Amino acid sequence: MYTTSFAFFEALWDAGVTHCFVNLGSDHPSIIEAMVKGAREKKGQFPRIITCPNEMVAMSMADGYARLTNKPQCVIVHVDVGTQGLGAAMHNASSGRAPVLVFAGLSPFTLEGELRGSRTEYIHWIQDVPDQKQIVAQYCRYAAELKTGVNVKQMVNRALQFARSGPQGPVYLCGAREVMEMDIEPYQIRQEDWSPVELGGLPTSAVKDIAAALADAKEPLVITGYAGRNHATPAALVELADTVKGLRVLDTGGSEMCFPADHPAWLGLRFGNEEAIRSADVILVLDCDVPWINTQCKPRDDAKIFHVDVDPLKQMMPVFYVQAKARYRADALTSVEQITGLLKSDDGLKAKLAGEESEARWKKLEESYRQRLQVIDTRSQPAESGAFGTSHLCKRLRELCPEDTIWAIEAVTNTFFVHDSLRPTIPGSWINCGGGGLGWSGGGTLGIKLATDYEAQLAGGKGKFVVQIVGDGTFLFSVPGSVYWIAKRYNIPILTIVLNNKGWNAPRKSLLLVHPDGLGANSTNEEINISFDPVPDYAGIAKAAAGGDLFAARVDKAADLDGVLKQAIEAVQGGQTAVVDCKVELGC
Repeated sequence: MYTTSFAFFEALWDAGVTHCFVNLGSDHPSIIEAMVKGAREKKGQFPRIITCPNEMVAMSMADGYARLTNKPQCVIVHVDVGTQGLGAAMHNASSGRAPVLVFAGLSPFTLEGELRGSRTEYIHWIQDVPDQKQIVAQYCRYAAELKTGVNVKQMVNRALQFARSGPQGPVYLCGAREVMEMDIEPYQIRQEDWSPVELGGLPTSAVKDIAAALADAKEPLVITGYAGRNHATPAALVELADTVKGLRVLDTGGSEMCFPADHPAWLGLRFGNEEAIRSADVILVLDCDVPWINTQCKPRDDAKIFHVDVDPLKQMMPVFYVQAKARYRADALTSVEQITGLLKSDDGLKAKLAGEESEARWKKLEESYRQRLQVIDTRSQPAESGAFGTSHLCKRLRELCPEDTIWAIEAVTNTFFVHDSLRPTIPGSWINCGGGGLGWSGGGTLGIKLATDYEAQLAGGKGKFVVQIVGDGTFLFSVPGSVYWIAKRYNIPILTIVLNNKGWNAPRKSLLLVHPDGLGANSTNEEINISFDPVPDYAGIAKAAAGGDLFAARVDKAADLDGVLKQAIEAVQGGQTAVVDCKVELGC
């Protein structure tokens, strides 16, 4: 049989989708038949199927894979309930601009056996909802129902066109059993007709305005958040910073590695609250969702602000504005190259960027960078008691793990400490949760590791070492029972570091920002219901899920840390997943 479902998988493969992360149900008989047919008849030309016992993990795996490679992947879930199970992960993919295609079946629409796929089970009445796609449509770039099999390949490619066009993000297709069971004539479409929409650069006038402002600036600043998704952008920003001496680069998103930490212009990662924002006289906001938090930090009134973004209006945010002099929908890499090119070719601008004043700004920048690293290194020392904080832990990880390690981060209140101590420099080496749906990093890390291994294998190489750094509360959100079963089942070895500080500390921070002197300010974690006491055996949970085949350890003394980390790293390099539960001190 050549059915809609088989053509669906053919369309995915032809469009470059190599993996499907699935959680199957009563709506998928034809999907299952197509999977078996593909495995038998189209080996090497059919998406690899990864069974995921939880939808959050499935979507996060596809998200992680797509975030690293910029290649869309597919998730298949069960009707309305599976769609709802995607919940927080769909939010993350939308906010994090991950191109993922989600397919869910629909309850059959015939009752008497009129068509193949007609209702056969009690649950088909219970799961029949008025408009299933509306569950997730507001998070999607495109959502539609497949109503016939004869144009399924066009529908798949239309969805992927939306997913891959900026701003990228998830798309959703659904189809009833009868439609997916349809016998159709085999057919092909021209794949080159379905490329994504490409953004251009800045208008000539904008290039001149921004370049002139940067050349005249005393304290120029670039604020970015996800420009590093294009792995060529960090190098372009380095060239801009080398051209405009004294320019600083601040990351207020933490989504990608946007600017290397070994450059003096690096200000690190701060979520919209940094002194450089207050002092800058020219600010270029580049692919960034939240450049500053108005109640905590604002630019000076006379600052010249330019906003260049794939989505400058933030069309999915009901409330958003940046008081910019001008804003442009343009490609970040192209825009930076245009600005730098003019600064280096225009004699008048070159003159402004040369001389003693420019060199003085560069020396001041180098000194402030040296002081910044000194502060970080001081904070990274273990306590006299023998305990250690996140900064020390991540410093040791940076020095012990391979230089090209990929870091998958969901550290919440510890994110600044993690970023400061890891100091990523390689494009694609830092990938943070794209949104606020906690639990991304479990599946996300598996997807990243799967991607680096698969893509390297295609090129005849070896995938990179991948480390997940996750808070203890977020580790529980990640559905570890599913994550570490998948890691074992599909041989996806990762190193997980659990930052164990005995509770959810993010709610306390939120409380203090609004009620600094309230009743909860001096209350215990138990009183405000954020305590994890008794403390779960995080590594033990993972080991049980992996059927016992997992390196599990717990460490609470700095003297033992290196030994445990070396064992864990060796285990992962040998093909075994490892989870290390690290008891960390707060605030360092």
